[in-house]
Amino acid sequence: MTLEPSSSDPSALRAPPPKRRSPLAAAGAAIVALLAKFKFLLVFLKTGGTMLIAMWFYALVFGWRFAVGFVLLIFVHECGHLFAARSLGIKVGAPIFIPFLGAMIALKEHPRDAWMEAWIGIGGPLLGTLGALVCFLVYAGTGDLLFRALAYSGFWLNLFNLIPLLPLDGGRIAGAVSPWLWVVGVVLLGILLFFYFNVFVLILVLISLPRVWRTLNHREIRDSTYYQLSPARRWTMGVLYFGLAALLALGMETTRFSARPEPAPKQPSTLARDARGEPAASAFAA
Repeated sequence: MTLEPSSSDPSALRAPPPKRRSPLAAAGAAIVALLAKFKFLLVFLKTGGTMLIAMWFYALVFGWRFAVGFVLLIFVHECGHLFAARSLGIKVGAPIFIPFLGAMIALKEHPRDAWMEAWIGIGGPLLGTLGALVCFLVYAGTGDLLFRALAYSGFWLNLFNLIPLLPLDGGRIAGAVSPWLWVVGVVLLGILLFFYFNVFVLILVLISLPRVWRTLNHREIRDSTYYQLSPARRWTMGVLYFGLAALLALGMETTRFSARPEPAPKQPSTLARDARGEPAASAFAA
């Protein structure tokens, strides 16, 4: 039921006088409206701006051609996560690049089960592997060593991300195969730290340990519906995971540069030599 104003009360028919807003409030409202209108531009600046910053840092070390190609390979990898998440109805943020650490996308909502999380995790390496294969095909067709280096870097980038330890992609995939694979990831990164100490790898291990310990040490979490998948799904993700890892390892072996420079071919001597190996007298004749 709605109430209408009485015609006998003229004051009820008059609209109340508008409240005057301060210039600061009006300016704030205008800025908010402008930002809402150009939201896409802000997202583009967040991703594109951090991409340019990452390219600049990589160019200082590797040159601008490799820097552009490598950042684009990272972008392709992140787009794989983005497409996989949106195909499953999961809202995600735009990619943000962090120089010498890669890039990341933030999930705005949690996946419903380990199956969805695994598909979001493997989407990046799948599309990233395709990007590295394109670089390899360009190298095979042109012989340009830049694309060979980019192909190798792309294969390495995606294989490293398949290490079964959170927050790497392999850690998300391992939850759908077997959470016990996280132990393998801890061992692998521990070996890597022992031989090639790296602060970034150490941070990865420290970040992952709480969830690994909590999940594996509490049976009620490990046996929760989140990790309860059918054998068919576990086998599907397992075959896809280990098959992709094998393909990436093969790609690295195919495109890696030899540590030793190949010896230059021997040039035939222009001097005639006698049977004892000494220069013959005729070689010095005018």
